[in-house]
Amino acid sequence: MFVVLGATGHTGSAVADTLLSRKQSLRIVVRSVEKGAPWKAKGAEVAVASLDDLSAMTKAFEGATGLYLLVPPNYGASAWLADQRARMDRAAAAVKKSGIAHVVFLSSVGGHIPEGTGPIRAARYGEQALGKAVPNLTVLRPCYFMENWASGIEMVKSRGALPTFIEPSTRIPMIATKDIGRIGAERLMAGGKGEQIVELAGPEEYSADQAATILARILGKMVTAYPSPLSTVVPTFKSFGFSDEAATLFEEMYTAFSKGAIGFEYPDKLVRGTITLSAALQGMV
Repeated sequence: MFVVLGATGHTGSAVADTLLSRKQSLRIVVRSVEKGAPWKAKGAEVAVASLDDLSAMTKAFEGATGLYLLVPPNYGASAWLADQRARMDRAAAAVKKSGIAHVVFLSSVGGHIPEGTGPIRAARYGEQALGKAVPNLTVLRPCYFMENWASGIEMVKSRGALPTFIEPSTRIPMIATKDIGRIGAERLMAGGKGEQIVELAGPEEYSADQAATILARILGKMVTAYPSPLSTVVPTFKSFGFSDEAATLFEEMYTAFSKGAIGFEYPDKLVRGTITLSAALQGMV
């Protein structure tokens, strides 16, 4: 039996779908019976629990061979970093109390860097907390999600402009969340062997200019990648409902990316997905 958190999101749903397609016994953890209904119809067991409820979460983990864990953020929290670290602590406590032997944890590229990485600092904290709670920990450190471009597609359709905080011509590692989920599921099925770091990227590196060119082809219109200055990160994210602290952390992260300060710890061992940016954008459109 494998347990999956985040099955209503991008990577968690891909983990769950992969496990079910390979005839694995599955329990998903959701916040309500309604959210679990589609998965129950697919043959999964459903546990209703929240990371705010340590007892319920511990029970949801019990008896499992392995767990896919991501810790959803509350970007509206005024003290975001402290709030996310507290969520990580509760997740680690539930893992330890349940006696589960193997956790596949969704972290982030740059999880090995102690400071200056914005919200990635919370993922690093999670790696450390879980490392003390479970005998076998597989840490997934994916790069930039291809699905991050989805938020700009409406502007592309209406104005022909693809906004980006990354210099448009700079090629960076990007990966589709379906690849992350598939690889996460495969690591669960393989079992844990102490602490392992798995750094992930797509089949090749891409730029915002390339994303714009692909969208232009899909939509049949001219599309240009529009660079937004880093000074607009905070007001942009606050307009999405992010707290001052959360928005400022994203400014810190994008600033670090622009300086090349965030990268892989083990680039020679990179695990690459198979889904191209073209295929991912086609799906988003």
